[in-house]
Amino acid sequence: MSEQVRQNNVDRFSGFGNLYDQSRPKAPVDLIHILAMYLGRPPEAIADVGCGTGLSSFIWLDHAKQIIGIEPNDDMRAVAITRWQENGRPGQLHFIKGLSYELPLEAASVVLVTCSQSFHWMDPQPTLQEFARVLRPGGVFAAYDCDWPPSASTELEQAYEALIQVAEKRASDLSESGKEAYKWPKDQHLQQIRKSGLFRYSREIVFHHWESCDADRYANLALSQGGLQTALKLGAGEIATAAEQFRVLVKREFGDEIRPILFGYRMRIGVK
Repeated sequence: MSEQVRQNNVDRFSGFGNLYDQSRPKAPVDLIHILAMYLGRPPEAIADVGCGTGLSSFIWLDHAKQIIGIEPNDDMRAVAITRWQENGRPGQLHFIKGLSYELPLEAASVVLVTCSQSFHWMDPQPTLQEFARVLRPGGVFAAYDCDWPPSASTELEQAYEALIQVAEKRASDLSESGKEAYKWPKDQHLQQIRKSGLFRYSREIVFHHWESCDADRYANLALSQGGLQTALKLGAGEIATAAEQFRVLVKREFGDEIRPILFGYRMRIGVK
């Protein structure tokens, strides 16, 4: 993976940190219980890599002694730091700049490394080498992702998928050569963990989480997708129009209701 592609992947998330933070799901509490089960105890020190705005970092405040959120994108990390300040600057949580394949951490310094909705943006094998370096023996690496779109209704999910597909295509068409982002297939995360030979046990775990949602949030979930944001930044006016049409559709179905939507999660773990 070239340095340019790595930078493209980082830059993809510039400019919409607040929208991302307000729209995306929080990591579910089941995640904490599952990972503590594989560790055999509550985690003392955690590295949350590719933490974005910190949605996946703050959940550990009552469950770990040290949480380090590591995020290379300045806009995303700035939102995380603002939220940290608003939450009283908790001393056990810190946000720092770093890349997955060269973490600013000592060897064997954490018991848990997590990647929430982020491992597919990382070059897997050098990243896993680095994760194994910073994990203590018996430590756990966990990459977890939710399925898109969240379950809501047939019509909304089909419209969501159609919008994202056309936005991804326009983003690809409009990107300059060499400026495209690249993501690794999520369905190969487990194979990548096993291919590394660095973990004595690995598996996939599937779970789900309900969250409350209104029309604005459901529409903004689609707008928070990186491909759509890339298309907008590249001047695809027809995507802005399509996004507004999607918002009208969502508003028509939701009305003024707040209703539950279902996020399905897939987590791939490796135990060192």
